[in-house]
This record gives sequence, C-alpha cells and structure tokens, in this order.
Amino acid sequence: MSKPVVAIVGRPNVGKSTLFNALAGERISIVKDTPGVTRDRIYADATWLDKQFTMVDTGGIEPESKDLMLTCMREQAQAAIDTADVIVFVTDVRQGLVDADGKVAEMLRRSGKPVVLTVNKVDSFEKFMPDVYEFYNLGIGDPVPVSAASMLGFGELLDAIVEHFKPGDAAEEEDGRPRVAIVGKPNVGKSSIINKILGENRVIVSDVAGTTRDAVDTAVTWQDKEYVFIDTAGLRRKSKIKEELERFSIIRTVAAVERADVVVVVIDAAEGVTEQDAKIAGIAHDRGRGIIIAVNKWDSIEKDDKTIYKHTAKIREILSFIPYAEILFISAKTGQRVTKLFHIVETVIQNQNLRIPTGVLNEIMMEATALQQPPSDKGKRLKLYYITQVSVKPPTFVIFVNDKELMHYSYTRYIENKIREAFGFSGTSLKFIIRERKENG
Repeated sequence: MSKPVVAIVGRPNVGKSTLFNALAGERISIVKDTPGVTRDRIYADATWLDKQFTMVDTGGIEPESKDLMLTCMREQAQAAIDTADVIVFVTDVRQGLVDADGKVAEMLRRSGKPVVLTVNKVDSFEKFMPDVYEFYNLGIGDPVPVSAASMLGFGELLDAIVEHFKPGDAAEEEDGRPRVAIVGKPNVGKSSIINKILGENRVIVSDVAGTTRDAVDTAVTWQDKEYVFIDTAGLRRKSKIKEELERFSIIRTVAAVERADVVVVVIDAAEGVTEQDAKIAGIAHDRGRGIIIAVNKWDSIEKDDKTIYKHTAKIREILSFIPYAEILFISAKTGQRVTKLFHIVETVIQNQNLRIPTGVLNEIMMEATALQQPPSDKGKRLKLYYITQVSVKPPTFVIFVNDKELMHYSYTRYIENKIREAFGFSGTSLKFIIRERKENG
C-alpha cells in the first residue's frame, strides 16, 4: 500500500522549505553522487509515531502576478491538490494575514482535501499568539503555530497531519495484481503506449505536452493475468515556469512510483536520455522498484545494423547507476514490441520476488572473497562472516562483518555483481544492509 502524500504549500518566503527540511530531518541532507538521483530533493519520507508518509516541498504560490505566473500558480496549486492526501498550508505570522493567503485558502477549500493551516515563524508563543488568532479568518480550521527555524510546535503539527490519514485501504492491500507505472517526461508517448496495449483510446492523447491531467489507473488483462497500469500526468513546460512545473511532474511521478511494483521509464528515441529522465529513473531506483527503460518512437529513427547497440550503450552510460534496468525499443504508433513489455514486466516481477537460500548465498560470498581479498585499513582487514536474504521487493540482503567502516561501497558492489552473475536479478535493484558482529573470543 502506498504512503500518504503530504504537500507543503503557501506563498513564497513563508518558510516552506525550512519547515520541510526540519521535518525531514537528516534524511534531506543525504547527498548521493549517483547521476540522476535528485540532489535538491523536493520530497522525503517521514515518520511520525507509527505513521509513514511522503512529504513534498512545493514552490511558492504567487496569486498576484503577471498572466504567465498566474497560470503557473494554478498549475502548481492544482498539481499539489491532485497529488496530496493532506495539504499543509504555511503562512507567516510576521507578515500577518495578507490578501494572497485568502486566495490560496479559497483554492484549497474548493479542493475538498484536508488542509492543516500552519502559522510559521512563531518563535515565541507568548509574544505571537494574539497574531496567530487572526488566521482563523481564513476559515479553514484551527491555525497551528510553529517555528521551522527553532523547531517549535512540530508535535502538534505532525499530530494534526496524521489525524487526516485514512485507515489503510484493505482492498488495495489485498489486491495482488501487479502495478505498473508508466512514467517519463511530457509528450514521450506514455498515454499512447497504454492506448496501444488496450487497443482503444481510453486515455486522451494529443501532441500538446501536458494533456494528461491526472494519474489514471487502467486494468489490463494479458494472457489471463490482470495488471494495473498507472499513467502519470504530463505537465506543460514553458521557459519561465519550467522549473516549477518540472517539480510537479516529479511530485506526481513520486506518487505513482510509490504505488507501483514495476516502473516503465519512457524516453524519446530521437531525444535520448535527458536530465529529467535520469531524475525519474533515480526516484524509481531510490524506491527499490523494478525498472524498465522503454525507448518509444523507435519507428522514427533511421537504422542500420548497429543502431540498437549504439542507443543501448548511450543509455547505459547516462543511466550507469541502474545497470540492472531492462531496455526495450518500442513504437506506440506502430505497436512494435509493445506486447513484449508484458514479458519483461513478468520477468522483473519474478526477479523482485526471488529468494536465494542462505547456504547458496554464503557459497557465493566465500568464493567472491577468495577471488578478491576484502579491503583493509591501518592493518585491520575486513572480514565477511555471513550473508542472508531478509526480504523481497526489492531483494534485500544482510551481510555480517567485523567492522562496518571497512565495508567500502565498491566492495558491496563487487558482492552484488557476484550475486547477479549467479542469479541475474535483471530489472530490479538489490539492497544491502551491513551489520557488525564482534569476533568470537
């Protein structure tokens, strides 16, 4: 079951990002040198008590501005509203209640979504509480006073947020149908792929980027097995508002990836892998989902006997952080290899659920350490005692060692490669947890 999505919205400079970073805690400061893994991360997983949720930082909403920005604001607000289960509306006690707050509140009220009104920069409850009461005038519930900078009032805020979470949808939890998210930049043919699979125009397709408004779930039966395809919304891009809209296409992607078993990242054959494609693939990798790279519009490419190899090499080079991803060249227009997608989805799902016996894993590890000695530092050598698989989706392994500090990332990758050599695991990431165990005696 997917985690609830909590969007933080409000005007610029009210402290949304400060609040987001403070609530996300140390998670937000994790920077990976992996290409395509979002560094300026605008989403983070958070936990309060026993509730887990995905938190999203949104750009500033500026109602009073030129037409282009007004369009942008509507797109942003609508995207946040569409995606979120709960909206945290941040205001600023020092600026007081301004006209723009009222306009944003009206937009949120019409959405029918639960809204937690948050009044930020309340560094002293004694001093600022009379000013907080003014925000009751917005008519969207009790204002929660916080100070993002001083980390005050977070308990009350988080309580108010999780209060709005719906109890887990048991039907979805028991739903054993594989969920496949079709993600990618606008106008790469995501909806056309689903339409070709369905053999009917279920999803509106147009040459204008951004015509798919919402994520659409479509049940598809293939060879007597039912799948759920999640088509993610495309968003229109204009030069001045490109960054904010890209931010929201990523937010929607996060929400879709969260619900999927397998993620199909659709890229344009003529354009190749773009930075946004790498970002989207990075999100799926981060979440441990199965990944298939579908290169669409393959019919529009002039080919010779080396074309497919050249394209594959280029994709592997740019998306080097997901060497395990399956690559498929398709054309939604002609239907070329579209049904092959099901075969690959099935393979990836099997690999995501594959369990390796502990004895076999330990044999692979012992052989690997004999071939390449574990690293040492200051005369102390890494010792690998034991490996076992603890879960699936993605397959997760625990390795017991004498000293965690000595288990360098490159050696973990070496062990991973040895396991992949033996069992393949194509299309799925593998997760490794390193635990320390004291030497006997």
